[in-house]
Parts: sequence; structure tokens; C-alpha cells
Amino acid sequence: MVRRYDPDRRRRIIDAAIRVVGAKGLGGLSHRSVAAEADVPLGSTTYHFKTLDELMVAALRQANEGFAKLVVARGALEDPGSDVAAELAGLVGEWLAGDRTGVELEYELYLAALRRPALRPVAAEWCQDLADRIALRTDPVTARALAALLDGICLQVLLTGVEYDEEYARDVLARVIP
Repeated sequence: MVRRYDPDRRRRIIDAAIRVVGAKGLGGLSHRSVAAEADVPLGSTTYHFKTLDELMVAALRQANEGFAKLVVARGALEDPGSDVAAELAGLVGEWLAGDRTGVELEYELYLAALRRPALRPVAAEWCQDLADRIALRTDPVTARALAALLDGICLQVLLTGVEYDEEYARDVLARVIP
């Protein structure tokens, strides 16, 4: 049997896992469902990811890139003269107004860390990265509080179906900033 060189296979498997979770939820994620979605042999998924937790960690890392890319693309928090609360509220508004399925997927994988300890370090990295970015404009304790508040606002919007209110978010975030 000739082995085919496929340097993008690992990435395609991760992309397929994200699509499977997006379509079927975490309950629909298996090596078999991902292999079918990626159009690769089952052995390829287990070769690259021995366990489903390994696959979920890779998917969560990749999914988390969405928000980080938005922060960088928007140049959020770079202008020292800008209103931090308005910057954060605008950033979340843009993120939630984008690919809603992608945002829901990020949170589904993020919240999976409640039951899957292997995901906790990745979820913690996401929280810490956000707090570190915010800490460029405020102190570390306030930055962590703002990151937690943003998480709560996003969860309420996603879980209740209430429309995101940027003005409300800005006002609440401003109350936390000394």
C-alpha cells in the first residue's frame, strides 16, 4: 500500500470535528463521524488524535482563534486614549454579530471543560489571554473581572436569545473600571 503525503490532513480533521460539533453538538462527535466528515479513513483520525479529548482540545484551540483574530484585526485596546469599556463592548458586538454558529461552537467547546478536564487548560488559556490583553489598559485584577463579565454577557445573549445591547454592555463594563 502506498502512503499518500497529506500535510493538511490533521487540520482537515480538526475542521471536520468543528463542523460535526456545529451540526450535531458534542454528543455527535466521534472518531467515526469526524472521519466521515473529513473524508479520511477512520485510522487517520485515531492516528492524529488518540482520544476524543485530544481532538476536542485541538478543536477548542482552533475555535478560540476566532475571537483572538477579531481582537487583532480590530486593533482593540491598542489606542491608549480610547474608552476601554466602549472598545470591549464594540468588540463583543462585532463578534456576536458575525458567524453566530461559530460563536456558539466556541462556547459549546469552552463549556465542555466542565465535564472534560482535558479541556480545562485550553479554556483557562482563553480566559487568561483575554485578561492579558485587557490588562494592557488596566490593572490585572480589573482585567480578570472584565473578562469574566464579558463571558457572562456573551453567555446570556447566547442562552436566552436576547439581542446584544452594546450600550448596556459598555455601561456595565465601565462600572468595573476604576
